[in-house]
Amino acid sequence: MNGLSLFKRASRAFDDYPTLAKLIVVCTVSGGGYVAYADANSTSGAHAIAPVSEIRKKKVVVVGTGWAGTSFLKKLNNPSYDVQVISPRNYFAFTPLLPSVTCGTVEARSIVEPIRSIVRKKGVNVSYCEAECFKIDADNKKVYCRPNPDSSMNGEEEFAVDYDYLVIAMGARPNTFNTPGVVEHCNFLKEVEDAQRIRRSVIDSFEKASLPTLSDEERKRILHFVVVGGGPTGVEFAAELHDFVNDDLVKLYPAAKDFVQITLLEAADHILNMFDKRITDFAEKKFHRDGIDVRLGSMVVKVSDKEISTKVRGNGGEITAIPYGMVVWSTGIGTHPVIRNFMQQIGQTNRRALATDEWLRVEGCNSIYALGDCATINQRKVMEDIAAIFKKADKDNSGTLTVKEFQEVIDDICERYPQVELHLKSKKMRDIADLLKMAKGDVAKEAIELDIEEFKKALSEVDSQMKNLPATAQVAAQQGTYLANCFNRMEEAEKNPEGPIRFREEGRHRFRPFRYILILYKAILPLSVYRCLAFLHHA
Repeated sequence: MNGLSLFKRASRAFDDYPTLAKLIVVCTVSGGGYVAYADANSTSGAHAIAPVSEIRKKKVVVVGTGWAGTSFLKKLNNPSYDVQVISPRNYFAFTPLLPSVTCGTVEARSIVEPIRSIVRKKGVNVSYCEAECFKIDADNKKVYCRPNPDSSMNGEEEFAVDYDYLVIAMGARPNTFNTPGVVEHCNFLKEVEDAQRIRRSVIDSFEKASLPTLSDEERKRILHFVVVGGGPTGVEFAAELHDFVNDDLVKLYPAAKDFVQITLLEAADHILNMFDKRITDFAEKKFHRDGIDVRLGSMVVKVSDKEISTKVRGNGGEITAIPYGMVVWSTGIGTHPVIRNFMQQIGQTNRRALATDEWLRVEGCNSIYALGDCATINQRKVMEDIAAIFKKADKDNSGTLTVKEFQEVIDDICERYPQVELHLKSKKMRDIADLLKMAKGDVAKEAIELDIEEFKKALSEVDSQMKNLPATAQVAAQQGTYLANCFNRMEEAEKNPEGPIRFREEGRHRFRPFRYILILYKAILPLSVYRCLAFLHHA
Protein backbone atom coordinates (compact mmCIF):
# COMPACT_ATOMS: atom_id res chain seq x y z
CA MET A 1 0.00 0.00 0.00
CA ASN A 2 2.86 2.31 0.85
CA GLY A 3 4.40 1.71 -2.56
CA LEU A 4 1.11 2.38 -4.33
CA SER A 5 0.63 5.51 -2.27
CA LEU A 6 4.10 6.74 -3.29
CA PHE A 7 3.35 5.99 -6.93
CA LYS A 8 0.08 7.93 -6.77
CA ARG A 9 1.79 10.91 -5.19
CA ALA A 10 4.54 10.89 -7.83
CA SER A 11 2.02 10.55 -10.67
CA ARG A 12 -0.04 13.42 -9.27
CA ALA A 13 3.07 15.59 -9.03
CA PHE A 14 4.03 14.93 -12.68
CA ASP A 15 0.44 15.62 -13.77
CA ASP A 16 0.36 18.90 -11.87
CA TYR A 17 3.86 20.07 -13.00
CA PRO A 18 4.73 18.42 -16.33
CA THR A 19 7.10 21.24 -17.34
CA LEU A 20 9.70 20.82 -14.64
CA ALA A 21 11.94 18.32 -16.40
CA LYS A 22 12.18 14.97 -18.02
CA LEU A 23 12.29 12.61 -15.06
CA ILE A 24 12.16 8.88 -14.56
CA VAL A 25 11.56 7.50 -11.07
CA VAL A 26 11.92 3.82 -10.41
CA CYS A 27 10.16 2.62 -7.25
CA THR A 28 10.72 -0.94 -6.08
CA VAL A 29 7.99 -2.60 -4.04
CA SER A 30 8.58 -6.15 -2.71
CA GLY A 31 10.88 -7.08 -5.53
CA GLY A 32 8.68 -5.53 -8.22
CA GLY A 33 8.93 -2.08 -9.75
CA TYR A 34 6.91 0.88 -10.91
CA VAL A 35 8.15 3.44 -13.37
CA ALA A 36 6.93 7.03 -13.23
CA TYR A 37 7.75 9.34 -16.23
CA ALA A 38 7.19 13.01 -17.00
CA ASP A 39 8.10 14.88 -20.20
CA ALA A 40 8.68 18.66 -20.20
CA ASN A 41 6.87 19.27 -23.45
CA SER A 42 4.83 22.29 -22.43
CA THR A 43 5.96 25.89 -22.71
CA SER A 44 3.13 27.38 -20.66
CA GLY A 45 2.47 27.64 -16.98
CA ALA A 46 4.07 29.42 -14.08
CA HIS A 47 6.68 26.71 -13.59
CA ALA A 48 7.76 26.40 -17.26
CA ILE A 49 11.51 26.46 -17.94
CA ALA A 50 12.62 27.16 -21.51
CA PRO A 51 15.15 24.78 -23.06
CA VAL A 52 18.68 26.14 -23.36
CA SER A 53 18.35 26.39 -27.14
CA GLU A 54 15.31 28.68 -26.72
CA ILE A 55 17.01 31.21 -24.41
CA ARG A 56 16.80 34.56 -26.18
CA LYS A 57 20.09 35.78 -27.59
CA LYS A 58 21.10 39.42 -27.52
CA LYS A 59 20.58 41.02 -30.93
CA VAL A 60 23.45 43.08 -32.30
CA VAL A 61 22.73 45.30 -35.31
CA VAL A 62 25.77 46.43 -37.30
CA VAL A 63 25.20 49.35 -39.67
CA GLY A 64 27.95 49.56 -42.28
CA THR A 65 30.40 47.21 -44.03
CA GLY A 66 33.52 49.35 -44.13
CA TRP A 67 36.76 48.85 -42.24
CA ALA A 68 35.23 49.22 -38.78
CA GLY A 69 32.11 47.12 -39.36
CA THR A 70 33.89 44.34 -41.23
CA SER A 71 36.69 44.09 -38.66
CA PHE A 72 34.04 43.78 -35.96
CA LEU A 73 32.28 40.99 -37.86
CA LYS A 74 35.50 39.11 -38.53
CA LYS A 75 36.59 39.10 -34.89
CA LEU A 76 33.22 38.50 -33.21
CA ASN A 77 33.10 34.83 -32.17
CA ASN A 78 30.71 34.75 -29.21
CA PRO A 79 27.72 32.57 -30.22
CA SER A 80 25.44 34.21 -27.63
CA TYR A 81 24.60 36.99 -30.10
CA ASP A 82 22.31 37.21 -33.10
CA VAL A 83 23.92 39.65 -35.53
CA GLN A 84 22.09 41.61 -38.21
CA VAL A 85 24.23 43.52 -40.72
CA ILE A 86 22.61 46.40 -42.60
CA SER A 87 24.41 48.19 -45.42
CA PRO A 88 23.65 49.32 -48.97
CA ARG A 89 27.03 47.85 -49.96
CA ASN A 90 27.17 44.05 -49.85
CA TYR A 91 30.94 43.87 -49.97
CA PHE A 92 34.01 45.12 -48.14
CA ALA A 93 36.40 47.31 -50.15
CA PHE A 94 40.11 47.77 -49.48
CA THR A 95 39.90 51.54 -49.87
CA PRO A 96 43.64 52.38 -49.68
CA LEU A 97 44.01 50.89 -53.14
CA LEU A 98 41.18 52.88 -54.74
CA PRO A 99 43.65 55.33 -56.35
CA SER A 100 45.34 52.35 -57.98
CA VAL A 101 41.99 51.18 -59.36
CA THR A 102 41.48 54.54 -61.07
CA CYS A 103 44.48 53.86 -63.32
CA GLY A 104 44.26 50.10 -63.72
CA THR A 105 47.27 49.29 -61.54
CA VAL A 106 44.87 47.11 -59.54
CA GLU A 107 41.58 45.71 -60.79
CA ALA A 108 38.44 46.50 -58.82
CA ARG A 109 37.60 42.84 -58.25
CA SER A 110 40.94 42.41 -56.47
CA ILE A 111 40.08 44.82 -53.65
CA VAL A 112 36.54 43.69 -52.78
CA GLU A 113 35.25 40.77 -50.73
CA PRO A 114 31.54 39.87 -50.40
CA ILE A 115 30.16 40.31 -46.89
CA ARG A 116 28.23 37.05 -47.14
CA SER A 117 31.49 35.21 -47.80
CA ILE A 118 33.09 36.85 -44.76
CA VAL A 119 30.34 35.81 -42.34
CA ARG A 120 29.40 32.46 -43.91
CA LYS A 121 31.94 30.36 -42.02
CA LYS A 122 31.57 32.04 -38.65
CA GLY A 123 30.20 30.26 -35.60
CA VAL A 124 28.02 33.28 -34.86
CA ASN A 125 24.53 33.63 -36.32
CA VAL A 126 24.99 36.53 -38.77
CA SER A 127 22.47 37.69 -41.37
CA TYR A 128 22.88 40.45 -43.94
CA CYS A 129 20.33 42.87 -45.40
CA GLU A 130 21.15 45.09 -48.37
CA ALA A 131 19.45 48.27 -47.25
CA GLU A 132 20.11 51.82 -46.13
CA CYS A 133 19.58 52.99 -42.55
CA PHE A 134 17.83 56.37 -42.61
CA LYS A 135 16.77 56.76 -38.95
CA ILE A 136 17.97 55.64 -35.52
CA ASP A 137 15.48 55.53 -32.65
CA ALA A 138 17.55 55.20 -29.48
CA ASP A 139 14.53 55.43 -27.14
CA ASN A 140 12.77 52.40 -28.65
CA LYS A 141 15.96 50.62 -29.75
CA LYS A 142 15.03 50.49 -33.42
CA VAL A 143 16.72 51.38 -36.69
CA TYR A 144 14.60 52.26 -39.70
CA CYS A 145 15.77 51.13 -43.12
CA ARG A 146 14.80 51.13 -46.76
CA PRO A 147 16.07 48.97 -49.63
CA ASN A 148 18.47 50.26 -52.24
CA PRO A 149 16.67 51.98 -55.11
CA ASP A 150 17.99 49.34 -57.50
CA SER A 151 16.60 46.48 -55.42
CA SER A 152 13.25 48.12 -54.61
CA MET A 153 10.20 48.08 -56.84
CA ASN A 154 8.96 51.50 -55.80
CA GLY A 155 11.44 52.61 -53.15
CA GLU A 156 8.83 52.70 -50.37
CA GLU A 157 9.31 49.33 -48.60
CA GLU A 158 10.60 50.77 -45.33
CA PHE A 159 11.09 48.47 -42.36
CA ALA A 160 12.31 48.61 -38.76
CA VAL A 161 14.89 46.42 -37.03
CA ASP A 162 15.01 46.00 -33.24
CA TYR A 163 18.32 45.76 -31.41
CA ASP A 164 19.83 45.17 -27.99
CA TYR A 165 23.18 46.59 -29.09
CA LEU A 166 23.73 48.87 -32.05
CA VAL A 167 27.11 49.25 -33.74
CA ILE A 168 27.20 52.32 -36.00
CA ALA A 169 30.00 51.95 -38.54
CA MET A 170 28.63 53.62 -41.66
CA GLY A 171 31.68 55.77 -42.30
CA ALA A 172 31.36 59.26 -43.74
CA ARG A 173 30.66 60.99 -47.02
CA PRO A 174 32.84 63.46 -48.96
CA ASN A 175 32.91 66.93 -47.48
CA THR A 176 32.06 69.53 -50.11
CA PHE A 177 32.01 72.48 -47.68
CA ASN A 178 28.83 73.51 -49.55
CA THR A 179 30.99 74.74 -52.42
CA PRO A 180 28.76 75.50 -55.44
CA GLY A 181 29.08 73.05 -58.32
CA VAL A 182 31.09 70.35 -56.53
CA VAL A 183 28.35 67.71 -56.45
CA GLU A 184 27.36 68.38 -60.07
CA HIS A 185 30.82 68.51 -61.70
CA CYS A 186 33.40 66.76 -59.50
CA ASN A 187 34.40 63.14 -59.03
CA PHE A 188 34.82 61.70 -55.55
CA LEU A 189 37.03 58.80 -54.49
CA LYS A 190 35.25 56.98 -51.67
CA GLU A 191 33.82 53.88 -53.34
CA VAL A 192 34.84 51.31 -55.95
CA GLU A 193 32.27 52.78 -58.32
CA ASP A 194 33.96 56.17 -57.94
CA ALA A 195 37.32 54.71 -58.95
CA GLN A 196 35.83 52.99 -62.00
CA ARG A 197 34.05 56.18 -63.01
CA ILE A 198 37.29 58.17 -62.78
CA ARG A 199 39.09 55.57 -64.88
CA ARG A 200 36.49 55.84 -67.63
CA SER A 201 36.61 59.64 -67.44
CA VAL A 202 40.41 59.71 -67.87
CA ILE A 203 40.22 57.50 -70.97
CA ASP A 204 37.30 59.53 -72.35
CA SER A 205 39.35 62.72 -71.91
CA PHE A 206 42.19 61.32 -74.03
CA GLU A 207 39.74 60.10 -76.67
CA LYS A 208 38.06 63.50 -76.87
CA ALA A 209 41.41 65.26 -77.09
CA SER A 210 42.32 63.06 -80.07
CA LEU A 211 39.45 64.33 -82.21
CA PRO A 212 40.75 66.33 -85.21
CA THR A 213 38.18 69.11 -84.92
CA LEU A 214 39.48 70.46 -81.59
CA SER A 215 41.79 73.41 -81.15
CA ASP A 216 44.99 73.13 -79.14
CA GLU A 217 43.48 75.32 -76.45
CA GLU A 218 40.52 72.96 -76.09
CA ARG A 219 42.81 69.91 -75.99
CA LYS A 220 44.82 71.55 -73.22
CA ARG A 221 41.63 72.13 -71.22
CA ILE A 222 40.33 68.60 -71.68
CA LEU A 223 43.65 67.08 -70.63
CA HIS A 224 43.98 69.27 -67.53
CA PHE A 225 43.32 67.03 -64.51
CA VAL A 226 42.74 68.86 -61.23
CA VAL A 227 42.94 67.21 -57.81
CA VAL A 228 41.42 69.19 -54.93
CA GLY A 229 42.84 68.21 -51.56
CA GLY A 230 46.43 67.50 -50.53
CA GLY A 231 45.69 64.68 -48.11
CA PRO A 232 46.78 61.05 -48.54
CA THR A 233 44.01 60.19 -51.03
CA GLY A 234 44.58 63.25 -53.22
CA VAL A 235 48.36 62.85 -53.21
CA GLU A 236 48.12 59.14 -53.98
CA PHE A 237 45.71 59.70 -56.86
CA ALA A 238 47.83 62.50 -58.36
CA ALA A 239 50.89 60.24 -58.23
CA GLU A 240 49.02 57.27 -59.74
CA LEU A 241 47.60 59.46 -62.51
CA HIS A 242 51.05 60.85 -63.31
CA ASP A 243 52.49 57.34 -63.69
CA PHE A 244 49.48 56.15 -65.69
CA VAL A 245 49.77 59.03 -68.13
CA ASN A 246 53.54 58.91 -68.60
CA ASP A 247 53.98 55.13 -68.58
CA ASP A 248 50.93 54.02 -70.55
CA LEU A 249 48.66 56.64 -72.07
CA VAL A 250 51.30 58.70 -73.90
CA LYS A 251 52.24 55.54 -75.79
CA LEU A 252 48.63 55.06 -76.88
CA TYR A 253 48.01 58.77 -77.50
CA PRO A 254 51.40 60.21 -78.49
CA ALA A 255 49.89 63.42 -79.87
CA ALA A 256 48.41 64.26 -76.46
CA LYS A 257 51.67 64.15 -74.54
CA ASP A 258 52.39 67.88 -74.71
CA PHE A 259 48.88 68.88 -73.59
CA VAL A 260 48.58 66.86 -70.37
CA GLN A 261 48.75 68.77 -67.09
CA ILE A 262 48.07 67.65 -63.50
CA THR A 263 47.33 70.27 -60.83
CA LEU A 264 46.95 69.69 -57.10
CA LEU A 265 45.07 72.37 -55.13
CA GLU A 266 45.53 72.54 -51.35
CA ALA A 267 44.04 75.22 -49.10
CA ALA A 268 46.68 74.72 -46.37
CA ASP A 269 50.33 75.69 -46.47
CA HIS A 270 51.55 72.16 -47.28
CA ILE A 271 50.30 68.86 -48.60
CA LEU A 272 50.26 65.85 -46.28
CA ASN A 273 50.32 68.27 -43.36
CA MET A 274 49.32 65.50 -40.93
CA PHE A 275 52.75 63.90 -41.44
CA ASP A 276 56.22 64.90 -40.37
CA LYS A 277 57.54 68.02 -42.10
CA ARG A 278 60.33 66.02 -43.76
CA ILE A 279 57.74 63.82 -45.45
CA THR A 280 55.80 66.87 -46.59
CA ASP A 281 58.91 68.50 -48.05
CA PHE A 282 59.93 65.33 -49.84
CA ALA A 283 56.49 64.88 -51.42
CA GLU A 284 56.32 68.49 -52.60
CA LYS A 285 59.82 68.33 -54.13
CA LYS A 286 59.01 65.01 -55.81
CA PHE A 287 55.85 66.44 -57.35
CA HIS A 288 57.79 69.46 -58.55
CA ARG A 289 60.34 67.22 -60.27
CA ASP A 290 57.57 65.17 -61.87
CA GLY A 291 55.90 68.26 -63.28
CA ILE A 292 52.81 68.12 -61.04
CA ASP A 293 51.68 71.69 -60.33
CA VAL A 294 51.10 72.00 -56.57
CA ARG A 295 49.24 75.18 -55.64
CA LEU A 296 49.24 75.79 -51.89
CA GLY A 297 46.90 78.19 -50.12
CA SER A 298 44.35 77.80 -52.93
CA MET A 299 40.74 77.52 -51.74
CA VAL A 300 38.10 76.45 -54.24
CA VAL A 301 35.06 78.74 -54.17
CA LYS A 302 33.11 77.48 -57.20
CA VAL A 303 33.13 74.73 -59.82
CA SER A 304 31.42 75.03 -63.21
CA ASP A 305 31.31 72.56 -66.08
CA LYS A 306 34.57 73.86 -67.59
CA GLU A 307 36.26 76.04 -64.96
CA ILE A 308 37.21 75.80 -61.31
CA SER A 309 37.45 79.10 -59.41
CA THR A 310 40.00 79.47 -56.62
CA LYS A 311 40.89 82.18 -54.14
CA VAL A 312 44.56 82.30 -53.15
CA ARG A 313 45.25 83.29 -49.57
CA GLY A 314 47.24 86.50 -49.30
CA ASN A 315 46.34 87.60 -52.81
CA GLY A 316 43.85 90.25 -51.81
CA GLY A 317 40.90 87.89 -52.24
CA GLU A 318 41.37 87.76 -56.02
CA ILE A 319 39.53 84.86 -57.65
CA THR A 320 41.26 82.91 -60.44
CA ALA A 321 39.42 80.72 -62.97
CA ILE A 322 41.24 77.54 -64.01
CA PRO A 323 40.02 75.61 -67.10
CA TYR A 324 39.85 71.85 -66.51
CA GLY A 325 38.80 68.61 -68.11
CA MET A 326 38.26 66.50 -64.98
CA VAL A 327 38.23 67.29 -61.23
CA VAL A 328 38.70 64.81 -58.39
CA TRP A 329 37.48 66.18 -55.06
CA SER A 330 39.26 64.78 -52.00
CA THR A 331 39.07 67.36 -49.21
CA GLY A 332 38.13 65.28 -46.20
CA ILE A 333 34.99 63.72 -44.80
CA GLY A 334 31.54 64.96 -43.88
CA THR A 335 28.66 63.62 -41.81
CA HIS A 336 25.89 61.40 -43.17
CA PRO A 337 22.39 62.93 -42.76
CA VAL A 338 21.24 59.99 -40.61
CA ILE A 339 24.16 60.58 -38.23
CA ARG A 340 23.48 64.31 -38.10
CA ASN A 341 19.82 63.69 -37.26
CA PHE A 342 20.79 61.16 -34.59
CA MET A 343 23.26 63.63 -33.06
CA GLN A 344 20.47 66.21 -32.76
CA GLN A 345 18.24 63.59 -31.18
CA ILE A 346 20.75 62.84 -28.40
CA GLY A 347 21.93 66.42 -27.91
CA GLN A 348 25.26 66.26 -29.77
CA THR A 349 24.90 69.32 -31.95
CA ASN A 350 27.67 71.35 -33.59
CA ARG A 351 29.94 68.35 -34.00
CA ARG A 352 31.41 66.80 -37.13
CA ALA A 353 31.04 63.23 -35.81
CA LEU A 354 29.39 61.19 -33.06
CA ALA A 355 31.13 61.65 -29.71
CA THR A 356 31.98 58.42 -27.91
CA ASP A 357 33.79 57.58 -24.72
CA GLU A 358 37.10 55.70 -24.63
CA TRP A 359 35.18 52.40 -24.87
CA LEU A 360 33.52 53.51 -28.14
CA ARG A 361 30.09 53.92 -26.53
CA VAL A 362 28.08 56.86 -27.84
CA GLU A 363 27.86 59.42 -25.05
CA GLY A 364 24.45 59.18 -23.43
CA CYS A 365 23.58 55.83 -25.06
CA ASN A 366 24.83 52.77 -23.16
CA SER A 367 23.70 50.24 -25.78
CA ILE A 368 24.97 52.11 -28.88
CA TYR A 369 28.56 52.04 -30.12
CA ALA A 370 30.07 54.11 -32.93
CA LEU A 371 33.41 53.58 -34.64
CA GLY A 372 35.29 54.51 -37.77
CA ASP A 373 34.94 57.78 -39.66
CA CYS A 374 31.44 58.51 -38.33
CA ALA A 375 32.67 58.86 -34.73
CA THR A 376 35.35 60.52 -32.66
CA ILE A 377 36.55 59.59 -29.18
CA ASN A 378 35.92 62.30 -26.61
CA GLN A 379 38.93 61.65 -24.39
CA ARG A 380 38.23 62.71 -20.82
CA LYS A 381 40.54 65.39 -19.44
CA VAL A 382 42.70 64.82 -16.38
CA MET A 383 41.76 68.22 -14.94
CA GLU A 384 38.08 67.24 -14.98
CA ASP A 385 38.83 64.41 -12.54
CA ILE A 386 41.82 65.88 -10.72
CA ALA A 387 40.08 66.00 -7.32
CA ALA A 388 38.81 62.42 -7.66
CA ILE A 389 42.28 61.19 -8.70
CA PHE A 390 43.86 62.91 -5.72
CA LYS A 391 41.30 61.45 -3.32
CA LYS A 392 41.71 57.93 -4.72
CA ALA A 393 45.52 58.11 -4.49
CA ASP A 394 45.51 59.62 -0.97
CA LYS A 395 44.76 56.34 0.77
CA ASP A 396 45.67 57.55 4.26
CA ASN A 397 43.44 60.64 3.86
CA SER A 398 46.31 62.87 4.99
CA GLY A 399 45.46 65.64 2.55
CA THR A 400 48.86 65.29 0.88
CA LEU A 401 50.15 62.93 -1.75
CA THR A 402 53.55 61.25 -1.69
CA VAL A 403 55.40 59.87 -4.67
CA LYS A 404 54.85 56.35 -3.37
CA GLU A 405 51.09 56.84 -3.11
CA PHE A 406 50.91 58.30 -6.60
CA GLN A 407 53.02 55.51 -8.10
CA GLU A 408 50.50 52.95 -6.82
CA VAL A 409 47.84 54.36 -9.14
CA ILE A 410 50.01 55.70 -11.97
CA ASP A 411 49.39 52.67 -14.21
CA ASP A 412 45.63 53.17 -13.92
CA ILE A 413 46.01 56.90 -14.55
CA CYS A 414 48.12 56.37 -17.69
CA GLU A 415 45.67 53.77 -18.96
CA ARG A 416 42.62 55.94 -18.28
CA TYR A 417 44.28 59.18 -19.42
CA PRO A 418 46.87 58.42 -22.14
CA GLN A 419 47.78 62.11 -22.40
CA VAL A 420 49.74 61.74 -19.14
CA GLU A 421 52.22 59.36 -20.73
CA LEU A 422 52.43 61.51 -23.86
CA HIS A 423 53.17 64.56 -21.71
CA LEU A 424 56.00 62.75 -19.91
CA LYS A 425 57.53 61.74 -23.25
CA SER A 426 57.23 65.25 -24.66
CA LYS A 427 59.00 66.67 -21.59
CA LYS A 428 61.58 63.85 -21.71
CA MET A 429 60.81 62.80 -18.16
CA ARG A 430 61.66 59.34 -16.93
CA ASP A 431 58.67 58.86 -14.65
CA ILE A 432 55.90 60.66 -12.81
CA ALA A 433 58.25 61.55 -9.95
CA ASP A 434 60.05 63.99 -12.24
CA LEU A 435 56.74 65.70 -13.00
CA LEU A 436 55.86 66.01 -9.33
CA LYS A 437 59.35 67.20 -8.46
CA MET A 438 59.12 69.96 -11.07
CA ALA A 439 55.95 71.22 -9.42
CA LYS A 440 57.40 71.04 -5.91
CA GLY A 441 60.80 72.50 -6.62
CA ASP A 442 64.26 71.40 -5.54
CA VAL A 443 63.19 68.63 -3.15
CA ALA A 444 64.45 65.05 -2.87
CA LYS A 445 62.12 62.59 -4.56
CA GLU A 446 61.52 60.65 -1.35
CA ALA A 447 60.49 63.81 0.51
CA ILE A 448 57.97 65.10 -2.05
CA GLU A 449 54.49 65.68 -0.67
CA LEU A 450 51.89 67.62 -2.63
CA ASP A 451 48.59 69.07 -1.55
CA ILE A 452 45.68 69.31 -3.97
CA GLU A 453 46.69 72.70 -5.40
CA GLU A 454 50.29 71.59 -5.98
CA PHE A 455 48.97 68.41 -7.57
CA LYS A 456 46.81 70.45 -9.95
CA LYS A 457 49.82 72.55 -10.86
CA ALA A 458 51.91 69.43 -11.63
CA LEU A 459 49.29 68.10 -14.07
CA SER A 460 48.02 71.42 -15.43
CA GLU A 461 49.65 71.00 -18.86
CA VAL A 462 48.92 67.31 -19.34
CA ASP A 463 45.71 67.78 -21.31
CA SER A 464 47.53 69.84 -23.96
CA GLN A 465 48.76 66.54 -25.44
CA MET A 466 45.24 65.40 -26.35
CA LYS A 467 44.74 64.76 -30.06
CA ASN A 468 41.92 63.36 -32.15
CA LEU A 469 42.62 60.14 -34.01
CA PRO A 470 42.97 60.45 -37.80
CA ALA A 471 40.08 59.26 -39.95
CA THR A 472 41.98 56.36 -41.50
CA ALA A 473 41.32 52.73 -42.34
CA GLN A 474 43.87 51.57 -39.78
CA VAL A 475 42.10 53.35 -36.92
CA ALA A 476 38.69 52.01 -38.00
CA ALA A 477 40.00 48.44 -38.31
CA GLN A 478 41.57 48.52 -34.85
CA GLN A 479 38.37 49.92 -33.35
CA GLY A 480 36.32 47.11 -34.91
CA THR A 481 38.70 44.48 -33.56
CA TYR A 482 38.71 46.07 -30.10
CA LEU A 483 34.91 46.23 -29.87
CA ALA A 484 34.52 42.62 -31.05
CA ASN A 485 36.93 41.47 -28.34
CA CYS A 486 34.86 43.39 -25.78
CA PHE A 487 31.67 41.68 -26.98
CA ASN A 488 33.39 38.30 -26.90
CA ARG A 489 34.30 38.78 -23.22
CA MET A 490 31.25 40.76 -22.08
CA GLU A 491 29.95 38.24 -19.50
CA GLU A 492 33.41 37.42 -18.20
CA ALA A 493 34.33 41.09 -17.79
CA GLU A 494 31.11 41.74 -15.85
CA LYS A 495 32.32 39.27 -13.23
CA ASN A 496 36.04 40.08 -13.41
CA PRO A 497 36.61 43.67 -14.63
CA GLU A 498 39.97 44.18 -16.31
CA GLY A 499 39.97 47.93 -16.90
CA PRO A 500 41.49 50.79 -14.88
CA ILE A 501 40.17 52.09 -11.56
CA ARG A 502 36.98 54.13 -11.59
CA PHE A 503 38.24 57.33 -10.04
CA ARG A 504 34.80 58.85 -9.49
CA GLU A 505 33.16 55.58 -8.42
CA GLU A 506 34.04 52.29 -6.79
CA GLY A 507 35.53 49.29 -8.58
CA ARG A 508 37.06 49.05 -12.01
CA HIS A 509 35.94 49.55 -15.57
CA ARG A 510 34.94 46.36 -17.38
CA PHE A 511 37.49 46.77 -20.16
CA ARG A 512 40.63 48.66 -20.89
CA PRO A 513 39.94 51.74 -23.02
CA PHE A 514 40.64 51.67 -26.75
CA ARG A 515 44.18 52.59 -27.72
CA TYR A 516 45.27 53.19 -31.30
CA ILE A 517 48.63 51.71 -32.26
CA LEU A 518 50.30 53.02 -35.41
CA ILE A 519 51.56 50.01 -37.34
CA LEU A 520 54.00 50.51 -40.18
CA TYR A 521 54.02 47.89 -42.90
CA LYS A 522 56.64 47.21 -45.50
CA ALA A 523 55.41 48.24 -48.91
CA ILE A 524 54.87 45.21 -51.10
CA LEU A 525 53.99 47.05 -54.28
CA PRO A 526 56.71 49.00 -56.14
CA LEU A 527 55.25 52.38 -55.16
CA SER A 528 57.32 55.49 -54.69
CA VAL A 529 58.10 56.61 -51.16
CA TYR A 530 55.44 59.29 -50.84
CA ARG A 531 52.74 56.94 -52.07
CA CYS A 532 53.86 54.27 -49.60
CA LEU A 533 53.46 56.83 -46.84
CA ALA A 534 49.96 57.68 -48.01
CA PHE A 535 49.17 53.97 -48.15
CA LEU A 536 50.52 53.43 -44.63
CA HIS A 537 48.31 56.23 -43.42
CA HIS A 538 45.23 54.37 -44.71
CA ALA A 539 46.19 50.70 -44.30
